[in-house]
Amino acid sequence: MESLKNKVAIVTGASAGIGEGTAILLAKYGCHLTLTGRDEDRLAAAVQRCVDAGCPRDKIVTVVGDLRDKAVQQQVVDKTCSAFGRIDILVNNAGTVRYALPTQTTEDQYDDLMNVNMKAVFFLSKLIAPELIKTKGSIVNVSSITGSRPMAEGAAYCMTKAAMDMFTQCLALELAPKGVRVNSVNPGSTASLITRRSSTGGLNTTDEQYTEFLKLMGTRHPLGGVAQPEDVAKTIAFLASDMSRFTTGTCVYVDGGRHCISVGVTTSVSDSTVEK
Repeated sequence: MESLKNKVAIVTGASAGIGEGTAILLAKYGCHLTLTGRDEDRLAAAVQRCVDAGCPRDKIVTVVGDLRDKAVQQQVVDKTCSAFGRIDILVNNAGTVRYALPTQTTEDQYDDLMNVNMKAVFFLSKLIAPELIKTKGSIVNVSSITGSRPMAEGAAYCMTKAAMDMFTQCLALELAPKGVRVNSVNPGSTASLITRRSSTGGLNTTDEQYTEFLKLMGTRHPLGGVAQPEDVAKTIAFLASDMSRFTTGTCVYVDGGRHCISVGVTTSVSDSTVEK
């Protein structure tokens, strides 16, 4: 991934899971980084892991805050451009999960999912697009297998990911003539904090419950097991690099083949809010 060296990448939701894994991998490839998250302590720990992976501390900018806030979005752009003078890559990873059946979903739950998973992504991408046009850069959205595979107990969440996939393709069409590529990754079950918190025990999930949950999810992927954050991160890095220079508007499954055998996606989850 030589083409990623010295590129400036923004990774949202970088304090855990896929976002953290992506930040660490991009650090190894020589990117300069802006990392966002709502948990300051976890974000600081992710920064240290990026430093350990080879990224100088002065080449990492952090923004702690909620991306639903337009001021936080503007801070991401301003701090990145001030520190590095450019933006080459945007990885829209930050998101939230709320599991509830359609007939049991409240308006507040619905609004929270839509605002975090889609509205914030839409308008952050809009804000950063002019900078990406200057550099002929790339956007990678972190979607989900649930964008195309229904899950009754996660209807509103599935809707946000279906919207993410359509947004990916629409934005790709708009920005292609300007040299900017837009793609998404669509993971299946991935071993991460968000997965742990969405398993049977919710926020109080024990190690034993989490292990059993991953075993159950692993039986639903033809390749066996579940993805690790670095598995998804490698695909994100590929889509952000020049190795995929002729790829845009594509939704790439990183799900061990699960989408090939499932009409719907079923899982055993708690009814609780989970954040990346």
